[in-house]
Amino acid sequence: MSTAVPARPRAARQALAVGFLLQGVTFALLVTCIPEIQDQYALGDALLPVFLAAVPILAGVGSIGSELLVKRISARTVLRIVQPAVCLTLAGVGLGGTLWQLALALGTFGLLVGALDASMNMLGVGLQQRYGRSIMLGLHAAFSLGGILGAALAGLGSHGHLGLRALFGAAAAVLIPLALLAGTRFAGPAELGDAVARAATAAARSIPWRPLLPLCLAMAFVYIADASVSNYSVKYLTDGLGSADDVAKLSYLGYMVAMLLGRALGDRGVQRWGAVPVVRTGAALAALGFAIAAAAPGAWAGILGFTVLGLGICAIIPQVFAAGGRLFPADSDAAIARLNLFNYAGFLIGSPLVGALADASSFRWAMLAPMLLILAVIPFAAHFAPAPAGRLVPAESA
Repeated sequence: MSTAVPARPRAARQALAVGFLLQGVTFALLVTCIPEIQDQYALGDALLPVFLAAVPILAGVGSIGSELLVKRISARTVLRIVQPAVCLTLAGVGLGGTLWQLALALGTFGLLVGALDASMNMLGVGLQQRYGRSIMLGLHAAFSLGGILGAALAGLGSHGHLGLRALFGAAAAVLIPLALLAGTRFAGPAELGDAVARAATAAARSIPWRPLLPLCLAMAFVYIADASVSNYSVKYLTDGLGSADDVAKLSYLGYMVAMLLGRALGDRGVQRWGAVPVVRTGAALAALGFAIAAAAPGAWAGILGFTVLGLGICAIIPQVFAAGGRLFPADSDAAIARLNLFNYAGFLIGSPLVGALADASSFRWAMLAPMLLILAVIPFAAHFAPAPAGRLVPAESA
């Protein structure tokens, strides 16, 4: 028999799901409009990688900075501030016209989005501890849904020949009020219960890196795979498999839809079988997806491969955050901020890695590198298990 969850934590979970959704919309709008950003700012292909690399680097700085901020205020307060600010920065990207304005807008976006990602997952893990069961995949499903909506909005804007000023400005005008409204219901002491008291007693302590390293590596490997798909799935189908442009775009859509479906149902799988089997199966399925894509004789087989990949990869990232929270239950905020740093490390490595391998050989061979890294997650799966009683890692240990 399940234990009923009080109304306030349920409302806080719903509000946080809205926050994840809005972040998915914002991020998708930005990354799917890169060609339009290049045109508006006269940003050449030679400079584009520099601007793109700066965002995850600064996001990593923002993620670590959030670890310090939440000790002084709270994850709820950080999230209430940075989420509307990220939406406002999106509008800033659409308003400028010179490279220094783009650099300022993207740099600010990177710093803020790092704090946003970290604080969202801090609250998610805190609520999961309050619920006593897996809820993280459902929250990340909201992010995936937001990504699909954002990509669809970008496509509609392109089809309607809207400029970035109109598209990003209109999006920010809707997203900012929704972010402010959702922020009024984010989890605080009343919703998180004794998790707040545990965090307060740990605020002056420092957690060790060593127990987190397997989870950090798993996070980086998964985001290398994710960056490979988001940056090169469409290009692989058009350049490598001779696909038409409209068909090639289905590769990323299939990936995102499969990820959404997997995350929407994934919490039940974790509750039934546990995190370790879910992570192992997911990593193996993701590797199979890469193998199918690499061996694909045509576009539709490639789309199938990326769809299988999305279904496999969907559960791993939320479970990294959940495992970090279980490992340091008294200081989960700091653990999550550090894990989130490897989100950006993987994103920063993934695109150049696959691009360089594709230039040196072909996209087929380039797909094998993230496949091998995803397979390397399987030996780390044991670290996703709940720690036995009495074996939790104390925050002050070295």
